[in-house]
Amino acid sequence: MQEKSVKAKIDLKGKTVLVTGAAGFIGSFLSERLLSDFEDIRVIGFDSVNDYYDIRLKESRLEKLQKHENFIFIKANLADKDKVSEIFREYSPQIVVNLAAQAGVRYSITNPDAYIESNIIGFYNILEACRHSYDDGATPVEHLVYASSSSVYGSNKKVDNPVSLYAATKKSDELMAHAYSKLYNIPSTGLRFFTVYGPAGRPDMAYFGFTNKLLRGETIRIFNYGNCKRDFTYIDDIVEGVVRVMQGAPERKDGEDGLPVPPYAVYNIGNQNPENLLDFVDILQQELIAAGVLPNDYDFEAHKQLVPMQPGDVPVTYADTTPLERDYGYKPSADLRTGLRNFARWYKDFYKI
Repeated sequence: MQEKSVKAKIDLKGKTVLVTGAAGFIGSFLSERLLSDFEDIRVIGFDSVNDYYDIRLKESRLEKLQKHENFIFIKANLADKDKVSEIFREYSPQIVVNLAAQAGVRYSITNPDAYIESNIIGFYNILEACRHSYDDGATPVEHLVYASSSSVYGSNKKVDNPVSLYAATKKSDELMAHAYSKLYNIPSTGLRFFTVYGPAGRPDMAYFGFTNKLLRGETIRIFNYGNCKRDFTYIDDIVEGVVRVMQGAPERKDGEDGLPVPPYAVYNIGNQNPENLLDFVDILQQELIAAGVLPNDYDFEAHKQLVPMQPGDVPVTYADTTPLERDYGYKPSADLRTGLRNFARWYKDFYKI
């Protein structure tokens, strides 16, 4: 058994936290949780609010956050290095949570530029700003936490083997973070998220897209003839994991050679319980009917099409969360039916069905 990693304890009370991607799915839920649970915390939300998906969703998330007096929102692009530097100078964040990214495996095949700009250049700008926070007179960043992805595994459960540009950019982020941790002694933790779902989620995710199509009477396409398995992880479980990790940074220490050992770590956050896509669709349809999104007599069989695998996709994702349990005493546990029920009820309410 691996020994427990030593963590530098961070008290979030009274801290200034920069959350990039704050109008996004995970970013908005995380910001809400931080503002609700930690006294005198100040959250600087950063987001370009691009139109990759329905802007109304992003605006409704921001509207909720802006009810908190300790939430400050900045609309800007992470690829704008001067703007990123300016925010670090003005607000001196002690904790940085980088969730801003161009997401989506399939979109990366048709729009590669967006991924390089956001996921590589944007993250590089964050790393540079963290590095310069250690300059004289600045407030040093105590912990950089950033989103990676289960996609880095590609078709292999153990070894990183990206099979899409999106996955390659996420793996690049981990490598860059490691280099900056080594060179500048910046404590950083990468989190590989596994298929995050829930209310107010991303419309490009399967469960959301399926719901939209079924409501319009269109056919949903189930890839790999339904033989895909995904480790679906409920949004509240993801946020709980991020909050715990934020409070325990990899310890800064010197090795036997007298040089700093990189204060660097990467963890999976997933449910450790891959679900077959056909079972997933079956539970989704039951919950959509129960919530009144779809009629009781909806003919699902007439609206389902089994199709081959898409380029860049993988048949199975599975999260080994043993290191997360070991170091932070946490493992996600929300069951799929409860999560999809919450989504279906939110969907009915948000779209006023």
